[in-house]
Amino acid sequence: MVGERALVTGSTSGIGRALAIRFAREGAAVCVAGRDHERGDAVVAEILASGGAACFFGADLTDERECSSLVASASAALGGLTVLVNNAASSSRDDAAVADLATEVWEAVIRANLTAPFWLCRSAIGEMTNAGHGSIINISTRQAERASKNFTAYVASKAGLNGLTRAIAVDYADRNIRCNTISPGFILNDSRDADMDATRSARYEAMHLTRLGVADDVASAAVYFACSESEFVTGTNLQLDGGSSIARGLTLG
Repeated sequence: MVGERALVTGSTSGIGRALAIRFAREGAAVCVAGRDHERGDAVVAEILASGGAACFFGADLTDERECSSLVASASAALGGLTVLVNNAASSSRDDAAVADLATEVWEAVIRANLTAPFWLCRSAIGEMTNAGHGSIINISTRQAERASKNFTAYVASKAGLNGLTRAIAVDYADRNIRCNTISPGFILNDSRDADMDATRSARYEAMHLTRLGVADDVASAAVYFACSESEFVTGTNLQLDGGSSIARGLTLG
């Protein structure tokens, strides 16, 4: 990824943090983005300490103007923009089945998970056009294809994100801009799964053909989609789930 300039949203922790660090390790200049300035600065410091190039900008991605400003700031700081990863996402404890779902909950989740990526893509496409090439990577979920109960807004928002991927791939191929989706299955999270006991771990492991996923698995896939080695790949949705989506009877519950 030497020479690539990447903006990764939601990259102060978790999957996004792994993406930013891995991109920098592979030679890209990286803009870390999120709401937590302290954690964002820590990710940048880690990248710089390893000899990479990085900057941080805080942004509220539910605000259209802040999305546009983030892309402009990242491009100015990095000297252009060739990679955008829409990793930031939101869910709600009040998500529910359709008949029980409040409009404000629906709209908030759609705004965070679909409208915000649309705003970011809209701004980034101009920067990528100027650069002569670009790769947009949308981080979705396998729930967009295999829904869980009482997650209507989240499932719909991610299914919409998958559709946005295909639309961008079709509309901007002639500008040498590609767009792909990564749909992770269960990925271990340091804070959420810190107290996972052996019984729960075994139950989750049984849902996969291989092993439990980690954030760097997503980072490896993202590096492929971001670099020139995947220049013949666009409009795809990679199910990154240890095979759990292909075997009958395997489920996340």
